[in-house]
Amino acid sequence: MPVKLLFIGDIIGSPGRQAVGRELHRLVDRYQLDLVIANGENSAGGFGVTEETAKELFGLGVNVLTSGNHIWDKKESVPYIRREERLIRPANYPPETAGRGSVVVRTAGGVKVGVLNLEGRVFMNNLDCPFRCADYEVDRLRQETNIILVDFHAEATSEKIALGWYLDGKVSAVIGTHTHVQTADERIFPGGTAYLTDAGMTGSFDSVIGIKKELAMEKFLTQIPVRFEVAKKDVRLNGVVVEVDETTGKALAIERVSISC
Repeated sequence: MPVKLLFIGDIIGSPGRQAVGRELHRLVDRYQLDLVIANGENSAGGFGVTEETAKELFGLGVNVLTSGNHIWDKKESVPYIRREERLIRPANYPPETAGRGSVVVRTAGGVKVGVLNLEGRVFMNNLDCPFRCADYEVDRLRQETNIILVDFHAEATSEKIALGWYLDGKVSAVIGTHTHVQTADERIFPGGTAYLTDAGMTGSFDSVIGIKKELAMEKFLTQIPVRFEVAKKDVRLNGVVVEVDETTGKALAIERVSISC
């Protein structure tokens, strides 16, 4: 039997959370989804995640929240990150860092699914190698399940594609996040790994990647600090549905999702 996974692109503030609330149940029915994963690192005011926003998204039907470099923007959330197993941070942060980089959850039908979060290094933080970290984490996850989805939170397209090829045949899907712009390069690699360079974002498209465009332009023009605010118009939900063979863990199909909310 195939297992159907939905990955929702970076959720931006309250408009993004509201879009999930409006559309997720319809997507679950339409695709007969077994598990929902979402990147929630910008769910609190556009920067960071809080216990409240995470619980809201879990309550709406999200099963696992991934993240990236902005997960640390709300310092008061560190204790929650430390104890909530369904909220994961990139696995290639130092081992002393709060939280965990992967999780194994069960679908309603009892099928185990592994979710791994990694962060890129090109134009990003100076972290451990995501490729070598993936080797270790994937080997560990495969002791429990062949179904593994990777959220690769990275800036450079080349780094994302390289990791997709590197993990081909070892994981079910490599889905990129961070740039907030959905790409049109979905495919299944020869070894059976589904790939998309970026899932996009769930938030305002009358914006600069979710932020009020006037504020973003001011920052570029003046080169001085500007307090960003989340934009609220033309809200859309971006994501991707991946169908996976339950036994082998190989991807059978991949389809981008983009819904005006």
